[in-house]
Amino acid sequence: MEPIAVAKVREIPPGHARVVVVAGRPVAVFNVDGTFYATDNTCLHRAGPIGEGFLEGDVITCPMHGWQYDVKSGQSFMNPAARLRTYRVLVEGDDVKIVP
Repeated sequence: MEPIAVAKVREIPPGHARVVVVAGRPVAVFNVDGTFYATDNTCLHRAGPIGEGFLEGDVITCPMHGWQYDVKSGQSFMNPAARLRTYRVLVEGDDVKIVP
């Protein structure tokens, strides 16, 4: 599939996230020290909005009940069997793009 432009690099500063919609799905895009990662935006615990959580390094904490995930792999730290879907992210010029 073709990458979809979802934001400009300057719109997601390091240490922040932004929620976008890709192919009808909410996706959280994270900037970890200038490198971008993306996961599904729905927490696997109680469907909290991951992209509205607290990003520290490469760990995102769901704002609803505190479940934590590695934004690089989607792996949950609370349940080893749980993993968020991740997306490939490309930066082309000033565009942040996601491959659905």
